[in-house]
Amino acid sequence: MAPMRHLLLVLLAVLTVDGLRAQQLPQLSQYTSHDYLYDPAVAGSRPWFEFRSAHRNQWVGIQDAPRTFMLSGITPIGTKMGVGGYLFTDNVGPSRRTGMQLSYAYHLRLTEHIKLGLGLSFGMLQFLIDGSKITFHDGYDPIMDNQLRGELMPDATFGFYLYHDDWWFGATAPQLLRNKMWFFDDQDQTLSQLAAHYYAMGGYRLRLNEDLKLEPSFLLKYVDPVPPKLDLTATLRYKDMIWIGGTYRTNDAISVMVGYWMRKTFQFGYSYDITTTNLRNYSSGTHEVMLGVTFGKTPPPPKPTPGAVPAP
Repeated sequence: MAPMRHLLLVLLAVLTVDGLRAQQLPQLSQYTSHDYLYDPAVAGSRPWFEFRSAHRNQWVGIQDAPRTFMLSGITPIGTKMGVGGYLFTDNVGPSRRTGMQLSYAYHLRLTEHIKLGLGLSFGMLQFLIDGSKITFHDGYDPIMDNQLRGELMPDATFGFYLYHDDWWFGATAPQLLRNKMWFFDDQDQTLSQLAAHYYAMGGYRLRLNEDLKLEPSFLLKYVDPVPPKLDLTATLRYKDMIWIGGTYRTNDAISVMVGYWMRKTFQFGYSYDITTTNLRNYSSGTHEVMLGVTFGKTPPPPKPTPGAVPAP
């Protein structure tokens, strides 16, 4: 009974706390470091190649809790275009979600200091359920067997990214194709469908002095009929090399983070989520690690007025 109790707890948390996690991109606390994963139009907005990975171990202490790995890379092409790609795997109990996408972005100069990026990505998505990891009370269920069942389907995302040296704002619509998921070949109807999702993110870079910058930002996630989830973040950066920050995520957690950018090349970030829901009685929190490599054109020097601030 104990394994089943843990499984039911995880499934309930996934459905109620994480906003139908099985139908959306995995959640990341360090979203400012992984902005491309939420918006394909980010590719090409910065003048260097970026390669990043995310490792997230959620709700430590709960059996079969979500575990996420993501890998991404973006690079500019000339001054007006950018390309990128990412892959991820997200494990929750007996289910596994794996996907990959390749993207293209085009950037328009609206004014001397404001640009608009338009991005489109296409890829494949697979959602699997391992029946061998599920134990039923009756020992047999005519709907679910002990096989690995799932579906491979195309997926697409569109986004825009409006940005300035001092601020940015973007919005994204992933899972545009809204495919149905068929887990059994002999099933002629299914109610499982990839729901429409909507993301919006933005922030401002405030120069406090020559070395310090304060960066408030937000990430808004919405899928009907789940209430919107909002991440509110404040990040303090020292010489664009060291940063500390904190995030409040509505109806979910408080996150603290720290990071280091060594010689404008190697990046490391770590965040720890303190759960604010009843799951805190079962979990010791969530750990997330970001590793990155950036190289290419050196960022321009600061202007006399608040200037360019690289966003790790």
